[in-house]
Amino acid sequence: MIKDNQKELNRLHLVLDTLMIAIAYSLAYIIIVSRKDAIALPAEFYFSVLLIILPVSLILNSINGLYAPKRSMGYRKEFIGIVSSNLLLLFIMALVLFLGSKNPYIYNFSRSLIIYFFIFTIVLELVERYGIRFILKNLRSSGYNLKHMLLVGYSHAAEGFIDRVILNPGWGYDILGILDDRKEVGANYRDVPVIGTIKDLPAYLEENKDLDEIAITLDLRDYDYLSDIVNDCEKSGVHTKFIPDYNNIIPTVPQIEDVQGLPVINIRKLPLNDLSKAALKRLVDIFGSLFGLIIFSPVMLLTMFAIRITSPGPVFFAQERVGRHGRVFRMYKFRSMEVQDEDDEKKEWTTRNDPRVTRVGRIIRSTSIDEMPQFWNIFKGDMSLVGPRPERPLFVEKFRDEIPHYMIKHQVRPGLTGWAQVNGYRGDTSIEKRIEHDLYYIENWTFTFDIKILCLTVFKGFVNKNAY
Repeated sequence: MIKDNQKELNRLHLVLDTLMIAIAYSLAYIIIVSRKDAIALPAEFYFSVLLIILPVSLILNSINGLYAPKRSMGYRKEFIGIVSSNLLLLFIMALVLFLGSKNPYIYNFSRSLIIYFFIFTIVLELVERYGIRFILKNLRSSGYNLKHMLLVGYSHAAEGFIDRVILNPGWGYDILGILDDRKEVGANYRDVPVIGTIKDLPAYLEENKDLDEIAITLDLRDYDYLSDIVNDCEKSGVHTKFIPDYNNIIPTVPQIEDVQGLPVINIRKLPLNDLSKAALKRLVDIFGSLFGLIIFSPVMLLTMFAIRITSPGPVFFAQERVGRHGRVFRMYKFRSMEVQDEDDEKKEWTTRNDPRVTRVGRIIRSTSIDEMPQFWNIFKGDMSLVGPRPERPLFVEKFRDEIPHYMIKHQVRPGLTGWAQVNGYRGDTSIEKRIEHDLYYIENWTFTFDIKILCLTVFKGFVNKNAY
């Protein structure tokens, strides 16, 4: 039987993270000194700044869940957490430099040091954490530091847990068997045997002193046993976890919140319900939309001129779309079609070689220039830089009954670009696939995920074969 070493591992991470940050900062300082980029300020000032950076960086690591147990955090999630923490730190440092530019110390602070520090910190923290993972994986795969477990109840949850344990031997779980009333003793799932009935649990707990954990994986039909099972486990002092059997009912990763001691399961995990994350996304939207309006103003002026001289009618086209929480707003685009009756325009989507599209319209639609006025929608708060694309009210009414989970997309602001769009699902493509990608984005949102989508939009989102 082993002890719960997570607290000790967290302390080790804090110490090693502090060391990695200090080393990264020192390396960055050595480089800028060798290049004579830091002569304007004394070394004492630079390293006094490090004393502020260290706690801020550790707090950001904690916010991004980098001190959660290794067994519950995958490689990808840890990588995203490290990059997100350092991007936020970079953003904070850049904001301080901008706001304090009149202070001579801040004005003369080396920008190169910040960039080198950002790169070195990510590299060193990844090396540190993946090194610890490598050591733990090898120890556990060799039979050391194992957690001996017993599953109570045979269900979809039990099968899912066993599948994941087999796929991840580095977690160090050793499943001794399953207790269940519906399966015969001797039956097994992936070599994990049914070794008794649920009534055998008290005797099994008494006989097996090397047991570390009990996982309650009851079938939904057996939840009447739950209270007695918990009582038996509590009496034995064995650590107990409950793995609910709802994956075949709720096809998502739910989020559990504590309402004054009452656990409440949110059927769908929405990171942007967190006020700090929503505020960060909105701040990026405001500055990003202003930047877009300024940087693309020459392109937009040229487009306005081209539309005006080639096609009679207004330059801009405004259309009702459904946004966050089902609120209808006016979305702006450059007009790319001949002026038509509003009722006729509502009838159908644009299709390939649509005769309603003008010559200029074909160019601006294929390059997504027609979408640029939506920077104003983003600045106003109707939309976001990244999110599910908004749809017209009549299609929302149509799809809400036809497409499973369609209305979930309206729990966040619609976007100028999105995960579905950069994966090719725009225009006259599969609505089901579009919603599948939208829901993945909503449930897995991170600051770095938005950055990734924006970068992919630049390289393959503006010009797309399905944009016509």
